[in-house]
Amino acid sequence: MRVFVTGASGFIGSAVTRELLDAGHEVLGLARSDRSAEAVKAAGATVHRGDLDDLDSLRRGAEAADAVAHLAFIHDFTNLTASGEADLRAIEAMGEVLAGTGKALVVTSGLLTAPGRVGTEEDPADPDTPAKHRHASESATLALAERGVSSSVLRLPPSVHGEGDYGFVPMFIDVAREKGVSAMVGDGTNHWAAVHRLDAARLFRLALEQAPAGVRLHAIGDEGVPFREIAETIGRGLDVPVAKVVAENATDHFGWLGRFAAIDMRASATLTGKLLGWQPEHPALIPDLKAGHYFKTN
Repeated sequence: MRVFVTGASGFIGSAVTRELLDAGHEVLGLARSDRSAEAVKAAGATVHRGDLDDLDSLRRGAEAADAVAHLAFIHDFTNLTASGEADLRAIEAMGEVLAGTGKALVVTSGLLTAPGRVGTEEDPADPDTPAKHRHASESATLALAERGVSSSVLRLPPSVHGEGDYGFVPMFIDVAREKGVSAMVGDGTNHWAAVHRLDAARLFRLALEQAPAGVRLHAIGDEGVPFREIAETIGRGLDVPVAKVVAENATDHFGWLGRFAAIDMRASATLTGKLLGWQPEHPALIPDLKAGHYFKTN
């Protein structure tokens, strides 16, 4: 199977590319820069130049493939609404050429919050959650199932971890290093779901190969790690004290990361496991942090 992968050179996308190639598939990887193109080529994939704003390049990539894994996203945390709108346009463009073909389309989404309980794959996208910028993209993806596309949504938790991570956890480590203290909001009893990038990559492959049309999938290794444990592990890794920050001062301490430090986000992948036979195999978040690679400096 020839798979068009957007975000093919990214932290998660590069793992998906490797997973697909190792399974005997071909990969056509979207690259928006020379550096990205070199990474895609070095991995053994075919380079397809373009970006999320070049809708014609997305249509050509989808048309040239047997399936599409859409992982690229403009991570502009100062304007996630605009990022979500760009994502929706990209999905609609690829959906145009996939309609009626029966080809698989797996679209990346963010995990939703389910206050007071563990979220499941049956929870619909909610425009009132921190992942609201993904709401329209989820709806558009699942609607394509009615137009002859084997479309599915794959939700990722706030921490997709592993060596080379440049997401939220490294950002919190940078704050702790700068401030000289590893902080948590209140008692740190809020939770973060997490998954190792290699487990997430395997789920993308299984979704492309096996997922029925119109399903939501959860890539969850840890259903909910107390943020206190994350802060304490960061403190030990940097040899700095751990401290509590009241919710009103979270933004003062963490900057824009403050609202993410306070999120309570627990989720299950039980239905995904039953549907696709997927189970996490790689280290959970805390053991991965304890391995030491997160605290190396250049």
